[in-house]
Amino acid sequence: MHLRVLLFGAATSLLASCSQSSITIPGFDAAAWQRDTRACQNTRAKLLPPLDQHRQKLYGLSNGAVNGLLGHPDEEELEEQTQRIYYYYLDPGEQCQPGHPRSKARRLVLRFGALNTVTEVLYSTTPPIGKKAP
Repeated sequence: MHLRVLLFGAATSLLASCSQSSITIPGFDAAAWQRDTRACQNTRAKLLPPLDQHRQKLYGLSNGAVNGLLGHPDEEELEEQTQRIYYYYLDPGEQCQPGHPRSKARRLVLRFGALNTVTEVLYSTTPPIGKKAP
């Protein structure tokens, strides 16, 4: 009996996480954001106001839902205890040069917790801790 309850709970959680795979934000052009890889076309900064206005919708999203909305991150970092950080550049910078070096350009930073959901939405202009800017 306990096994059935446990399996039902796991299945319900799985279905709930799948239902958030498609999110829309009013006034935000996700396709244009995704086409502007590393913000080299200078489109993302213009798209930021509606995303920032509705940034609370990002909290609790799975990385799959974030990838569906914002595309693959420009940079990704794995931390201790299965935490993950996605970085999306917002302005053109050194990251647009050949080899795509890390840049001091402004970035959207999404931190994922151990449950693989967004726990923090920040903006950064400095490299991650322990990393040096070129």
